[in-house]
Amino acid sequence: MELRHLRCFLTLAEELHFRHAAQRMHVDQSAFSRTIRELEEELGAKLFTRTTRNTQLTHAGKAFKERVPRIFAALEQARDGARSAANGFHGQLRIALSDCITPSRLSTLLAQCREEEPEVEIRLLEVTLEQQIAGLHNDLYDVGFAMSDAVNKGVVAIPAWQDELMVALSSRHPLLEYRHIPLDKVLEQRLVLADPAACLGYTQQVDRFLQKRDEELLIRQRVASFDVMMVLVSAGLAVGFAGAAHLAANREPGIKGRQLAGPPHMLTTYVLRRDTELSPMLSRFMERVADINSTEGESSSDDV
Repeated sequence: MELRHLRCFLTLAEELHFRHAAQRMHVDQSAFSRTIRELEEELGAKLFTRTTRNTQLTHAGKAFKERVPRIFAALEQARDGARSAANGFHGQLRIALSDCITPSRLSTLLAQCREEEPEVEIRLLEVTLEQQIAGLHNDLYDVGFAMSDAVNKGVVAIPAWQDELMVALSSRHPLLEYRHIPLDKVLEQRLVLADPAACLGYTQQVDRFLQKRDEELLIRQRVASFDVMMVLVSAGLAVGFAGAAHLAANREPGIKGRQLAGPPHMLTTYVLRRDTELSPMLSRFMERVADINSTEGESSSDDV
């Protein structure tokens, strides 16, 4: 089995059309079909069913499709490791990021890592929460950050830091008359919330907070990034919920942050790692994570 077999398989699994897949791979269709046939013969399993109308993955093909990307990910990691060593680094820390985690403490943490261990190359990889957990299991990442502790056996989630949940408003919004806004007043507005497909943990934490209320939520839109959320808020089209750190890092003009009335609701960011003995490098990293709250003096003002 060669890499060309796997590349052709993945292309066909995405296109589900032999001619289109062959064109995408820039090969003759007969040669492409022969490559797929060679792969199926080597595996001893039919990967596709082909009729005059369509092409579909078989059960074996679906199972194979789930696993093949890991091979290319591992190759990419090996290539990056070799380049890292060639550039003079003596180690590599692969950090997966998911769930729209709050940014400022992470940058402070990475700056500390760079200052204390400049010989260690840091690589950040943005993935979904599902990909992060699978990648930790498969040693594609050393550690990760997410806003969910819903992990499976073999991975542990440890609280890293917290940020206060705040209301994001247009600078012209009438609710700015409140220094601490009652939640029932916020819920009278059209809301822009995060899409769980992109920010699962964040969405779950905010939704759990909002579901304490009996009111029907007026959700204008769910978005995949805080940048889009802030655009809608700045335009006065909706009101959003964001962590204090996200609001502090916001670059969209015309946005104000206000605290909610009552006890503050905190958003938790977790650090995820394999449930195994830590390497010395990862152990030092986890110590920095544990210390980050005492070294990071983030502001939690009433007006961001």
